[in-house]
Amino acid sequence: MAFSGGCDSAFLAAAARQVLGKPAVLAVTAVSASLPTQEKQAVQNFVTAFDIEHVFITTDELQNPKYTANPSNRCFFCKTELFEKLTPLAKNRNMRLVDGFNLSDRSDYRPGFQAAQEWNVEHPLDEANLDKHAIRTLSRWMHLPTWNKPASPCLSSRIPYGMPVTSMTLMQIDRAENVLRSDGFPVVRVRHFGDTAKIEVPLSDIPRLKMTERWSRVVSALKKIGYTYVSLDPRGFKSGRLNEILGQESKIGNETRAHRSFGRNTGVEKRERAFLGRARVREIVHLSSELS
Repeated sequence: MAFSGGCDSAFLAAAARQVLGKPAVLAVTAVSASLPTQEKQAVQNFVTAFDIEHVFITTDELQNPKYTANPSNRCFFCKTELFEKLTPLAKNRNMRLVDGFNLSDRSDYRPGFQAAQEWNVEHPLDEANLDKHAIRTLSRWMHLPTWNKPASPCLSSRIPYGMPVTSMTLMQIDRAENVLRSDGFPVVRVRHFGDTAKIEVPLSDIPRLKMTERWSRVVSALKKIGYTYVSLDPRGFKSGRLNEILGQESKIGNETRAHRSFGRNTGVEKRERAFLGRARVREIVHLSSELS
């Protein structure tokens, strides 16, 4: 299982552990310069708490010039690197390779989906028609600490397409976001525009961040990290904002639902093989409603 430690993969890992048992589940987290430093410890804490077998592996996407050039399909090369390393692990254990892709992911630009298709990665949450809201609801019912965890995509997502991705830039972004988090802003993005850092926090947090003493402290800290200019986006935080320039035609959308049948024999066979099938989900939802 490709395990980032976010809400989706955490729910999938916990559900698989509960349904299949510990020996049948292996969660794998990729470590590279694009992984926010705070996420590695969060991953370790989660798998320890829920007794899930887990390993960290090193991925080398930064060695691929097609990735570092930062094209609009950058994630394709990152996911290709990941799945190329996960596939032999899965084969050696006679396991299927799965990830946390779900129904909500179809509404955003996801070039990594293509890589998953090419490597025959299965998507149990998507097959069960679970969207982000359902996953968070079920996670809360299962008492998972990730039920309300903010999304935390890779650090490369803070860099506009076409601007090179380097390990130094990723480190700079990571340090900048840690400055904001340590000052009480858990949901934050520092968009990297060369010598300019553009900060995004939720609209409700903007007045607090703009307080004179705090803003001065944040600007000073980011300048020490290497930014010459620091600005605050008045529109507030929005996940995937840098994808807006790509247009609707780049999104996965409904037209790509045909990919669900890619590499299948029959829909019935697939559902039988999926360990988080619809019947199990209905059972969880039913129990959740009874307890609420």
